[in-house]
Parts: sequence; structure tokens; C-alpha cells
Amino acid sequence: MNQTERRSYKKRILAVDDTAIILTRISNTLGDNYEVVTVNSGIRALKYLKQEKEKPDLILLDIQMEQKDGIETLEEIRAMKEFADIPVVMLTGVEDKDIVLKTAKLGICGYILKPFSSEDLLNRIRQIFRHEKKKDVE
Repeated sequence: MNQTERRSYKKRILAVDDTAIILTRISNTLGDNYEVVTVNSGIRALKYLKQEKEKPDLILLDIQMEQKDGIETLEEIRAMKEFADIPVVMLTGVEDKDIVLKTAKLGICGYILKPFSSEDLLNRIRQIFRHEKKKDVE
């Protein structure tokens, strides 16, 4: 990667939510600092991951979705060797102890409760990337 490519590189975030307003809010909030890819279902997220050559640096994943919920989607992501190490943040409107325990076992790096403020979302993403950078150095 040359100097120009390094400067123009933006971390890629895959946002998965079945609510268009949430996806728009995520794109608007993060789009200046990150490359944001949005999909509206777990099925489309898995399809995107299988087809994409470059993996995302982070996945924002809604828990409650039709067809395939966030937990099922996360289980499939973790089963794919090339994507198993991607940091995942769960988006949720409910605090459910069973869901928290189940997703924690799948190695998520946090939760963002909906509704969220743009500032909270951006700060949380920055915090996660700082933490990931420290892990890479160690």
C-alpha cells in the first residue's frame, strides 16, 4: 500500500438492520469517517460477506430481524474462518439477559442500545477501533 492509498483508506463498516431509518442514520453518522456498507437482513449480510473480496473492519448487527435474526447471522459469521475474527457490535432495542449471554459467547465486542445518538454511535465505533489497534500492537 503506497502513501496515497494509506491516506485515503477508510475502515469499512458493514451495518445490518431491517429498519431503513436506522441504516440511513448509521450511514449519515459514520459516512464521513468510514466506508459504510448497509444491508437490510442477515441473509443479505452473509451473501455480501461471501461475495466481497475485502472483509469489513467492523460489523454493526441488529439482533431482532425477520427471516434470520442477528444471533443466527452472527453464528454463521463466526463459523466462516475468514470472517470469524471481525469485531461485531450488536444493535438492540431491548436489554435481555439471555441474549446478552448468548451473544457474549459468540465473541461480540459490545452493544449499542437503540435509539442511539449519533455522537454515542461515533464515539463507540472510535473506541472499538482504538481497542482493536491496541490488540494488534500487543
